[in-house]
Amino acid sequence: MTPQYQIRADYDARTIVVYQAYSPAIADAALRAGRFVAPFSFHRMTWIKPSFMWLMHRSNWARKPGQERVLAVRMTREGWEEALSQAVLTTADPAAVSQAAVHVQWDPERSPRGAALNHYSIQVGVGRHLIRTFSDDWVVSLTDLTPQVRKASALIQTGHAAKAQRLFPTERVYPMARTLEDIVSPGR
Repeated sequence: MTPQYQIRADYDARTIVVYQAYSPAIADAALRAGRFVAPFSFHRMTWIKPSFMWLMHRSNWARKPGQERVLAVRMTREGWEEALSQAVLTTADPAAVSQAAVHVQWDPERSPRGAALNHYSIQVGVGRHLIRTFSDDWVVSLTDLTPQVRKASALIQTGHAAKAQRLFPTERVYPMARTLEDIVSPGR
């Protein structure tokens, strides 16, 4: 049985992949530059999600207006863990949340058809005071997954979920130090 709160991600020894969905204008500019640039906003929180399926639910498989392009953002594990070390759960005291550099919230993980599962996926909101660090220092690469997302969505809609699943990134439990678990896990 999957633990209720557990980070699952595509990662290697040095990096972790998080997902974001953007408008074509933001995605195209970022992909051309190899990092986030205008019209990406450096003046508001940006939410990163290591769960591919949760982002598919959130963006409606890249069909939601303003979220038509799905990017895999490969970032350093050092940056990921630095962000988590500065996090406050969005369920914490509102004063603490308003002062936090990073927000963490947990939402039900999703099946390929969008059904809520019995365990949760983490979302990490990188605040505007850390966005330049995220973009300039932590992001290693950006990959456009939109064609893969659209193909997987079409397969699911036509009853070929097993074939679609082959297009999903492999995610496994992300190993975390106890100190980080204590920060991001509800009820600790």
